[in-house]
Amino acid sequence: MNNAFRFEDEKALVGLAVIPLLFLIYFITSRRQNKQLNKWGDEALLSRLMPDFSATRNFLKFILWVSAFGIMILALARPQFGTKMAEVKRKGIEMIIALDVSNSMMAEDIQPNRLENAKMAISRLVDRLENDKIGLIIFAGDAYIQMPVTTDYQAAKLFLNSINTQIVPKQGTAIGSAIHLAMRSFTPNSEKSRAIVVITDGENHEEDAVAAAKEAAAAGIIIHTIGIGSAQGVPIPTISANGQKDYRTDTDGKVIISKLNEELLRQIAEAGNGTYVRATASRTGLTTILDEMNKMEKQEINMKEYSEYDEQFVYYAGFALFLLFVDFILNGRKNRWLKNRLT
Repeated sequence: MNNAFRFEDEKALVGLAVIPLLFLIYFITSRRQNKQLNKWGDEALLSRLMPDFSATRNFLKFILWVSAFGIMILALARPQFGTKMAEVKRKGIEMIIALDVSNSMMAEDIQPNRLENAKMAISRLVDRLENDKIGLIIFAGDAYIQMPVTTDYQAAKLFLNSINTQIVPKQGTAIGSAIHLAMRSFTPNSEKSRAIVVITDGENHEEDAVAAAKEAAAAGIIIHTIGIGSAQGVPIPTISANGQKDYRTDTDGKVIISKLNEELLRQIAEAGNGTYVRATASRTGLTTILDEMNKMEKQEINMKEYSEYDEQFVYYAGFALFLLFVDFILNGRKNRWLKNRLT
């Protein structure tokens, strides 16, 4: 098992912001000194007057000092390695997000497009989670588990980033299949605090979506829906092999217009005892849904966390002191033995 690395006091890392300022001060000071020296004579004359002066050595001493400063800041932030995991109990909810990845989700009535906008919103939602479990299901003509329910939020983001419309072999919008798969994907023996969030434009190609929502509600699972797209509809863009942008057409050659089916999504949310929210360019609606889910009774969730951490402060501090020692013994003047190497 890989050890977890963390900084106990991350606020101390703000001190690293001083380093670019130190470089700026050094170069400004060096430039002013060079200008002052040039007033006294040309470079050849100055070289004879100060034969042991070494700009390289002075810069090296500065690098050593700044490196020691930076490493000491890291030490003050208390770097630690997690060495032991323990199972802890938290109270939270289980949610499964069912994300539509059909071709219509590439429509650009919400920038940059419906799918990417939804992915960014889910990522922000994951950032707000603490003790909850989250799973991801993708669906188009059929539904597939992208990530089982987990408390590993970093993994959730990785899985989320890999989602695109090419990830499923069959096109369509099977909302009912997604709900049925989500119902089977919760933690076994979990009977409460379960919610499914369906994010789609609602262009359903099945007739069982509302029936599936009623079935989920009967099992104690709440169904929330988020409609993404415009009611007026827009064409679905495609990129040809030569890189030119075009729009999808039907078998008759007419441009397909993808519209948001709000009525269906309202019916699904109502049947699933949940909430329907329409996404806009400024808000996707997941925050509203999360607020609703936070009102649910929390269940006890087993989580694994690192319970013991080894301090690494001494190693960082020791290395910083070593660099300061090297800086102290390194003469700023040329070493006659090394003058052909360090000038």
